[in-house]
Parts: sequence; C-alpha cells; structure tokens
Amino acid sequence: MKKASRSRRVTSVAEGPNGISVQPFHRLEKAPTGIEGFDEVTAGGLPRGRASLVCGGAGCGKTLFATEFLANGARKFSEPGVLMAFEETSEELVTNAASLKFELDELIRQRMLVIDHVHVDPQQMSETGEYDLEGLFIRLRHAIESIGARRVVLDTIETLFSGFSNEGLLRSEIRRLFQFLKSFGVTAVITGERGEKSLTRFGLEEYVADCVILFDHRITDQVSTRRMRVVKYRGSTHGSNEYPFLIDERGFSVFPITSLGLGHKISNEIVPTGVADLDAMLGMGGLFRGTTVLISGTAGTGKTSFASALARATCERGERVLYFAFEESPDQIARNMRSIGIDLIPHIESGLLSIVAQRPLIYGLEKHLVTIHKEVQAFQPAVVIVDPVNFAAGDNASAVKVMLTRLVDFLKTSGITAFMTYLTEGGTALEATEVGISSILDVWLQVRDIELSGERNRGLFVLKARGMSHSNQIREFTLGLRWHPSGQCLSRTCGDADRVGAGRAGSERTRRRASPEGREPTQSSATRAQTSGDGGAHRSASRRIRGRRN
Repeated sequence: MKKASRSRRVTSVAEGPNGISVQPFHRLEKAPTGIEGFDEVTAGGLPRGRASLVCGGAGCGKTLFATEFLANGARKFSEPGVLMAFEETSEELVTNAASLKFELDELIRQRMLVIDHVHVDPQQMSETGEYDLEGLFIRLRHAIESIGARRVVLDTIETLFSGFSNEGLLRSEIRRLFQFLKSFGVTAVITGERGEKSLTRFGLEEYVADCVILFDHRITDQVSTRRMRVVKYRGSTHGSNEYPFLIDERGFSVFPITSLGLGHKISNEIVPTGVADLDAMLGMGGLFRGTTVLISGTAGTGKTSFASALARATCERGERVLYFAFEESPDQIARNMRSIGIDLIPHIESGLLSIVAQRPLIYGLEKHLVTIHKEVQAFQPAVVIVDPVNFAAGDNASAVKVMLTRLVDFLKTSGITAFMTYLTEGGTALEATEVGISSILDVWLQVRDIELSGERNRGLFVLKARGMSHSNQIREFTLGLRWHPSGQCLSRTCGDADRVGAGRAGSERTRRRASPEGREPTQSSATRAQTSGDGGAHRSASRRIRGRRN
C-alpha cells in the first residue's frame, strides 16, 4: 500500500522586537493521483484539501481523469471518494469505467466509493428570486459523511449554472462551492467545459480554483493527439509546458519529464554488441551499459542486422530486449535474420525478446512515445531497440526532436542501453540526421555502400563514441552464411586497405591466407601488380569517403 505524500514542516526565521523568533509553517501537502507521469509533472499530485479544476473540450479525457483519480485513491491510498455526476447516470459511469478495468461496482460494495447522479434540466429551471446551492451542499455533505470520503469529484460544473445568466450570482455561488469543499478538507476535482475565449464556459472557475489543468485534443494531419498543461498551481512548482498523454486500455498516462536533465547515473560495465569486430573497433570490447547508440545509413546497408545481433547477444546473457519495429512484422524480422544466421525465435519463445511492431501512421508521435514508455515500464528490458527512430520524421521537426530527446533521457535515466537505427536518403548529407538528435547520442555508427571495381559493398565506421578510443578506419563487412559457414554473420573483411582488397578481391585474399600452409602462395609479378592495383583503388575509395565526411 502506497502512502500519500505528507506536508513538510519548515521553519521561518524573522527578527522581532525581542530578537529572533522561529515560527513553524507547513508546505503544501499533495494528494497523489496514482496516474503515471501526472504526479511527476505536478511534483506530487493535486493540492490536498483544495479544489482543482480540470477543463477541456469534448472527448479530451476529463471524466476519465477524474474517475481514475477516485479509483486510484481508493485502491492505492485507502482514501474513499464521492463522484457526483450531473450528466451521466451511475450505471453509465460504472459501465464506461469497466472497459478500463476500474471496477467501480466493487469499490461501491466495499464502501470506498459513492456515485450520486443529480439530474439537472435547464429547460425546467427559471431564474426567479434568490438562487443558491444549499440543496446540493446538503446532498454532498451526506455522501461525504456516509463513507468518510477524502476525495470528491463534480462532473461537470456547467450543468449546475446552465440556466442562469446573472454573472454576479454565478461568481458568488461558484466561490461558495469551492469554500464548501475546502471546509470538509477533501481533495476535490471539478471538471469543466472549455469556453470559446476562456478556459471554461463562464470564465470564472479558473480564478477560484487553486490548481487548473487544461486538456487538449487536437487533430494534426489527420492524426489525433492529446496534450495537457498545468495552467496554474498555487503554492507549488510544476511543469508549465504541454505534455502528451495517452488513454488506452490501462487508463490515463502522461509522458514523464523527470528525466529531462543531465543528472542520470552512468555505468562502467561493458556489454558486447554481438559483433566481435565491431567490439574491437569501439576499442573497449563493446558498449558502456546505458549507452545510446545510433546507426544510420541508406536502405539495405545492414542496420537491422546489427540491431538483431545485439538483441541475440543480450538474450544469450539472460537479459531482456524490447524491440520496437516500425517497418517489419515480428515474423518477417525473425525469418530475415535467420537467413544470416541470427535465430531470434528461441529468445522470443523464452520471453527474453519482445518485438512490438506497429505502423508509424496509425498514431501520432506522442502516442508512439508514450506507448514506448509504458512498454518499457512493463517489460523492464536491459536493451531497447527502435527500428527506425525516424518513424515520425514527417511531423514537425522541432516537436520530433523534443519528443525523441525525452525518450533518450528517459532510457538513460533508467540505465537502459538504447540502439536506434536511422534511415537516410540517397544524396543527402550522411553525417546529419533529419530530426537533429545526433548531438545527444553517445555512439554514432554509419553504414554505407562502397562502389568499387564494378561491385557495391558495405562499409562501416564509427563516427563518434564518447569515452572510447575507437577506430578511425572504414571497415567492409558482409552479411550471411555464404562467406562464414561457421555461422558468424557479421565480420570484418577489409580492415587494412593497404593489404586487403574490397569485394571478391578481398575475399580471395582472405581465402588464400586461410590455406593449409598458413601463408599466401607465391604470386607472379603480374598478380602482385593486379593486387596492388586493387589495393590502390580501395585506398582511393577510402580517401573519397573520408573526404566527403570532412
């Protein structure tokens, strides 16, 4: 059972006529909502014993947020609650919440929740004489006292005043309602509809409430996204930006922001990449645990193969890998990787490897990132693979950079090794990313095509590796079992451009060196000249590649 946050006693030092006097006072106490990410944005939850306003348009999640606030309060913090609804009946609320497994009917039987539906029909109301909410107060007081409620929700406040136009009367009764809730010491959430030119329809509630939360449901390029913002919070610091949130079968969740800093812990532990020659190129025998790696290149250069090699090596150590695929299905990835000697199926069946595949255009960027966060929290992997990371590069570039920066910081704070692939287009700058996140990454690998002597081969080099004395060479590599019958799928074939040629020439030289005599057969002068020519051509290609990089 979690404990609710408590206020902290602080001393105030002031000098009076008799010297220095010390007067104790309390910081604002918070009531945690139990909603993932929200309590981090608000530095602990909603103000305890005060009323908070949750406003927004239709379908943005106001009622769901309020319902989960009550359900979590009852289950996680043993705080009974009252839900007074003015639009939906008790049966409708219970049925709607059942799809999210809130089980409000069980809480009602346990006397941890009271749902009271108050029917208000504006057409049957007339503004005559003095109007007040005394009848509502009596009904609400009875519900609170019947179960000793600590939390109260009113959904929605506009229904109470929809038949009246006297602004002075409205302001007076709204203020009296908030004071009534404070007098009981309950933590209240009041939902309100967003107005045309103000946060609420009447434009009064936001001035009376101690905390105002604004929800927004917007459509951009035919993609739906939801965001929230803390408009004000009296007596407490809070995040003031817009934060994406997600509503799914597990309820309401906000993408957390506590990782947006540079205070995360580091590790000196080295974990292998699954490719021995790449480990040697990095100079440390692998990667630091918790490192964020980006491998970029055009289509067909082997990015997914490197990612799969890391997944296999991690699972063979008994650690979990969470693989997010935005281009291929899990079965397709497993089949394709098996063709080059990487069998992922045993690790999938053992539960060490989980492949989450979805099309990029199904959801907005925010929902993808919130989904990644929730999957990571649930699976607790040692390695996270995102293939490719520019699945949403068509969105606003600045928004993509902010979202991916949050993702990278979240993984770093969790101590998770991240491996991200990035698809570059032919003819573009190879040492730049469209979303501009290369500067926040620890290791950047590049794979590219090398055209030489009528062949197109693959080359790999380390563009940067923080904290590592990495190789500055461009290495050719091959994929598949054709050249490696033993089953090793990725290896170096032209590490020394002065001695080994590229493509078939390099493979032939490697075969000769592996002859039973243990040395290369004697060559004629013409053969040596031809080999020298191949080596010179490869050196020229390497210089051209390095020239383009510089």
